[in-house]
Amino acid sequence: MKIKIGITEANLKNSTTILTSALANQMTLYVKLRKFHWNVSGASFMEFHLLFEGQYKKLEVAIDETAERIGKLGGRTIGTLKEFAELTVIKESPNEYPEQKDMLKELIADHETIIIQLRKDVDSSEAENKDAGTADFLTGLMLDHETMAWKLRRYLE
Repeated sequence: MKIKIGITEANLKNSTTILTSALANQMTLYVKLRKFHWNVSGASFMEFHLLFEGQYKKLEVAIDETAERIGKLGGRTIGTLKEFAELTVIKESPNEYPEQKDMLKELIADHETIIIQLRKDVDSSEAENKDAGTADFLTGLMLDHETMAWKLRRYLE
């Protein structure tokens, strides 16, 4: 059934492409946060263990909401690790287990990468796709990533 919400079919497709990219980035960061949560050690073990858990739980909600937004716009949601890996801009580090400080730096960089991409996607959603709903949704994601990056950054100041 065709969706009739005041956005052209081409623009709906563009919006779902943007959202799919955001989903892939969030899933990759989610997995990295889980890895760091499982492998963190040292003097502040419990604090970082809980910090990373809080962030991946926040991402769990955002991931689900992103997938549902894709569906609301008539798209199909990817759901395999291969698809996520092909679309993400977040770099993985197999067989690497950084120290706490390096975990923080890596996560900050990942959040900042996502923030920069989301900022561009908000602009595209508004200006090119005429999709205020997706622009608003992506703005919310961007704000969440800004908060998560800020919390991590505070440990390094």
